[in-house]
Amino acid sequence: MQAEESSRRETLAVPECGVVGMPLRVSLWLVPEGAAVMEGDRVVELVAGGATIDLESPVSGRLVVQLADEDETVTAGMVIAEFEADS
Repeated sequence: MQAEESSRRETLAVPECGVVGMPLRVSLWLVPEGAAVMEGDRVVELVAGGATIDLESPVSGRLVVQLADEDETVTAGMVIAEFEADS
């Protein structure tokens, strides 16, 4: 019997940051696509006015795709990355 390779996909969405009246944008991706990550690693930096918000990887695995470019404006709930979790 052939072993099935199971991978679990997880997304990273922009949280509700409580920033009102200021655009929230992706400042810097700290991890490139395809890179291995551990749960809790900082992967992207968001900026709103003078505030910086770091978002962490929700799983240990690999960052599969970045769905928002640097300097792109994002909103709460918007999915900006997809990860493949280690099995």
